Parts: sequence; C-alpha cells; structure tokens
Amino acid sequence: MTGTRRHRAAGPLFVAPFLTLFLLLFLAPLGYAAYLSLFQSRLIGGTVFVGLDNYTQALGDPQLLHGVGRVALFFVIQVPVMLLLALLFALALDSGLLRLARVIRLGIFVPYAVPSVVAALMWGYLYGPDFGPFAQLSRKLDLPAPHFLSDGWMLGSLANIVTWEFVGYNMIILYAALRTIPQELYEAAAVDGAGAWRVAWSVKLPALRPALLLTLLFSVIGSFQLFNEPNLLMKIAPDVISSSYTANLYAYSLAFTGQQVNYAATVSFLLGLVIVIASYGVLLTANRAGRDSLRSAA
Repeated sequence: MTGTRRHRAAGPLFVAPFLTLFLLLFLAPLGYAAYLSLFQSRLIGGTVFVGLDNYTQALGDPQLLHGVGRVALFFVIQVPVMLLLALLFALALDSGLLRLARVIRLGIFVPYAVPSVVAALMWGYLYGPDFGPFAQLSRKLDLPAPHFLSDGWMLGSLANIVTWEFVGYNMIILYAALRTIPQELYEAAAVDGAGAWRVAWSVKLPALRPALLLTLLFSVIGSFQLFNEPNLLMKIAPDVISSSYTANLYAYSLAFTGQQVNYAATVSFLLGLVIVIASYGVLLTANRAGRDSLRSAA
C-alpha cells in the first residue's frame, strides 16, 4: 500500500512545477489584467470602478475596429499564400526528386531563425524609397521607384515579410507530418497504378489535414497579434502606419505611450476574444469539411 501511495503522490509532484509556472506567469497576469479593465483613471477622483464601461467604449472605438479589420484582411491575404508555399515546398522535399534536399530545406527554414526585429529592419532597408536597392535599380533604369511603403502597398509589404519569415516554419511541420505517413499506403497506391500526382492528391494531402489545421491555427493567432513588423516600419513610414495600425500595436501604444493602462487591458481582452472566436471558427469549419468529405467518400 505504501508503494501505491507513493506512485499516486508522484503524479502531482511532477505536474506541480508546470502548474506553478502556469499560475504565476499566465493566470495571475491574466486575472490582474481583467481586474484593471474594470477601472478608469480620472483626473478628479483617481482610479474608480466603472464595470464594463471600458468594454462598451472599446466596442465603439473606430481605431480598434479598423485595426482588427486590417489584420483580418492581412490574414485573408497572407495566410493562404504562406501555407500554399509551405505545402509545395514540403511536397517537393518529400518527393525525393530534389538534389541537395537537405541544403534546400535548411535554406527555406533559415529565415525563421532570423529574429522578427532583424527581418523587419532588413526588409525596411530593401523597401526604402531613397537608398533601398529596388529604388536605386529603378533609378538606374529610368523607371519610377516602387512605393513599397505607401498606403496602398504597406499591407502587402508586411505580408511579404511575415511570409518570408514563417514559410520555413510551416514547411517543417508539414514535412514532418509527411514523413510519418505509413509506407504501406504508398505501396497500395502504386499497386493501384497511381502516379506521383495522384499519390500527392489522394494520399499525402488527406494525411496532412491535421498538420494543415495546426499551422492554420498558429497563423490565426500570429496574424491577429501582428506587432513587431508594423511597429518597426512605423519609424520609416510614420504617415502610413499609425499607433493603431493593428489592434496589438494599439494596445501597446495605449499602455506605454498614452499611459491608459486600464483601457489597454480592455483592448487586449477583446483582442484575445477575437482570436478565440476566429480559432473556433477555423476548427468548426475544418471539422465540418472533414465530416462532409467522409460522407462523400462513403
């Protein structure tokens, strides 16, 4: 009985460090932010309890709404391109037809190892209208310099930076999922006379559905938390990128520039709620699509 009791006590002891860190570093700050969002700091009266007034104000805040709409558009444009490129690279590497496959895989993944701050600074230099290489080349060819940092191009320029950074990361996830497909499926497809394209469509893509869903969920979270890239490019193009260009940048500006900590906590909570709803919508759509495909196959 003594050994059984020790085994029962071992489980909570192993989990205790994680639960302690989870409580101190996640739940406690989250609870404190929720507490702050229910108050306002006023010139007369100091900090007063206002209940849900901050949330009511945020839901009608045009700067917040425009920021959320902008990152939603960013998600719709950038994520499909990024995941399609990652899928194509993963399938090409898994095909075994590429020479120097390890070098190519490393080359695609290396941009992910570059910190986002460095990547934004590097691309900011490349986009520069005065000293950037694209602008200099255009002037040498007597062509108008491309306006990568203009209002009409900025969202696409940001999408290009994020795609360059994360294609390799998503490619590794998809490539690892491809390597787990049982060899028997390929042998069965070969016996049925399936070619390379048919195997990719009927064997590899269905097996990649969980990995694709995982990368899509990561992309939802990352898109709505877009911060580093616009924050750095704002120094280069202040007339295009404002402090409320994205919802995350808006919350940061409220807290550290405007000293509106309570309202910043409210904006952060609402942004988190948007991410939860968007992630749930992606999961629900994927599950329905999976059920429909199973029914059609049956």
